[in-house]
Amino acid sequence: MPDPLTLTSLPLFPLNTVLFPGGLLALRVFEVRYLDMVRKCRQTGSPFGVVTLTAGQEVRSAAAPEERFQPQGTLAVIEQLQTPQPGLITLRCRGTERFHITQQHQLPYGLWLADVQQLPDDPQVPLPADLQSLAAKLGLLLAAQHQRGSTPGHPIPPTPAQLQDCGWVANRWCELLPVPLELKHHLMTLDSPLLRLELVGDVLERLGIAP
Repeated sequence: MPDPLTLTSLPLFPLNTVLFPGGLLALRVFEVRYLDMVRKCRQTGSPFGVVTLTAGQEVRSAAAPEERFQPQGTLAVIEQLQTPQPGLITLRCRGTERFHITQQHQLPYGLWLADVQQLPDDPQVPLPADLQSLAAKLGLLLAAQHQRGSTPGHPIPPTPAQLQDCGWVANRWCELLPVPLELKHHLMTLDSPLLRLELVGDVLERLGIAP
């Protein structure tokens, strides 16, 4: 097994969300610390890290508690970037690899940098027969969202290979579930995509969405 990839001085973007591998993230960036970060990432083709806030706010404020965030996150690669007006950047990113923070520090103007170690990618696990209904429902839901124009960037309909991959199906459901961020983050960090999907199935059953 190859050694996990280590990245140094990775810029972090703490948010009130959980980014999953393969997931899409739309952002409006206006804080100076992130405007500079986004421009540099775009110029160099480098990712930044999305981590989930556990304290503090997305927008820095003297009155807000100190920013704290989960030690695991997901690399985000910029796919689209626009500058609709000075001091504002809109971008669409896609999640790639998960990582674990080994060291972190904050620069004087507020940007967090971290040394991180990549977590293993989800293994390709075929969807078992008893979870096929979750893939079918997901496919219908994504198709309906696409008709409303709310899922730009995801292939519609999803490919047969995607709908037979436990990790992909679990991640897309996790993005849609109305559950606390702490639970979403826990699901993102699980090493087993099959376990992640089984837990998603339990949540959907409690919500009355899946049999």
